[in-house]
Amino acid sequence: MRRGAPAEALTAAALFADEDAVAVVTGQQAGAFGGPLYTVLKAVTTIQLARRTSAEHGIPVVPVFWVEAEDHDWAEVRSTTVLDGELQPKEITLPDPRGAGEVPVGALTLDATGDSLDALVSALAATDFTEWVSTTLRAAYANGMGAGTAFARLLDAVLGKYGLVVFESNDAAAKPLVADIFARELQFPGRTSSLASAAGAQLLALGHQPQVTPAPDAIALFRMDPKRRLLRREGSGFAAGDDHFDAAAIVAEAVDHPARFSPNVLLRPIVQDAIFPTICYVAGPSELAYLGQLRGVYEHFGIPMPLVHQRASATLLDSAASRFLAKYDVPFQDLQRRDDATLNRLLQAQLPKEVDEALAGAARQLQRAMERVIGVLPAVDPTLAGAAKTTLGKMEHDLAALQNKVIQAAKKRDETLRRQFSRAQAQIFPSGQPQERTLGMVFFLNRYGPALADRLIEELPLESGHYLITL
Repeated sequence: MRRGAPAEALTAAALFADEDAVAVVTGQQAGAFGGPLYTVLKAVTTIQLARRTSAEHGIPVVPVFWVEAEDHDWAEVRSTTVLDGELQPKEITLPDPRGAGEVPVGALTLDATGDSLDALVSALAATDFTEWVSTTLRAAYANGMGAGTAFARLLDAVLGKYGLVVFESNDAAAKPLVADIFARELQFPGRTSSLASAAGAQLLALGHQPQVTPAPDAIALFRMDPKRRLLRREGSGFAAGDDHFDAAAIVAEAVDHPARFSPNVLLRPIVQDAIFPTICYVAGPSELAYLGQLRGVYEHFGIPMPLVHQRASATLLDSAASRFLAKYDVPFQDLQRRDDATLNRLLQAQLPKEVDEALAGAARQLQRAMERVIGVLPAVDPTLAGAAKTTLGKMEHDLAALQNKVIQAAKKRDETLRRQFSRAQAQIFPSGQPQERTLGMVFFLNRYGPALADRLIEELPLESGHYLITL
């Protein structure tokens, strides 16, 4: 909480002093400028679930957001995408700090962020909230700030007032709490991976694809020095890169200096739930899959495995997009197609009834007439039936071409419908991809302001499913 978290978050964190307190946890990588929309959706589900659990059971329940700051894949988190005033996607990328791609994201110090911040704010359509967004982003992503801390500061600013405790996974002060986890991983090298592999094999036998397939003897730990290097077994000891370690010595190092170690994807949930008294983890779709392989790993470390709840999945609509879907009775999934099939269907539905009926009638009459011709020609020459079928195909093709010309004329005439379709499609499936995974949360903060989370907490159901939310 050295970041200057809001009072509500500090109050929530203090609840852990109560031995009855438990946590509902979610987490993800430290995406640029807050990452995609699902950052907010994960946090909102976590806050909702913590509140409901506390109300139902009468115990302190703290919502926690675990910022995965020890991953070194900078390229995966350095960019965000927003829509500009014309609803065209714009990707904004942070400049590469010194050590990018070599050291953990949380160890990177942001530098020369001004141009990226200016580009982001300029790309956003001006709203009543743009100045607030600009101020908030510039405070979080200031030069000299750690990349993980910048992400955490933005979450504090947007979600801290709801009591969300934001925790950075590279916090050295918390590492002594999991020193015994690191030591046990080294004392039983490969056990974590073999347990996860065995669970994956069981899933495969049931017809499901395992999410993670580690080598059976792989070590689930990295050594930080400061690069994040995967440990591996070598003879009776261990190695990381070109460095070699005696087994007893590295176990002692894990106990005495746990900040020098970092868990991989298999061990991270164990570490998380050793630090926090987690009763439930709010997971995304891919996390749900690999967590199913970890029950044996939890048992191996003596950590209770929490329940798992799927995060909210939603598409946020403005009033215009919502009216468009309702007026034309368009299933929102149909907008994901990148061809003109859905638009053409809508345009055809708007054609004058007599035009549509005349074209459909012509197609039916043509089919019936040519079927009669095909039926009688064999009496003259059996080979003529094939020629007649070819002729029918050409005539049907010509009629379809005429129908397409009618639709193209309707497109030119009904520019309003085409514009409404394009605007709705650009928002709901930007670049043909789901909104929640494509557009940065900052785009929605600019549209709806600080009250975005309020609205989502109030309106998003906790039950699993995909929801359309009009804001």
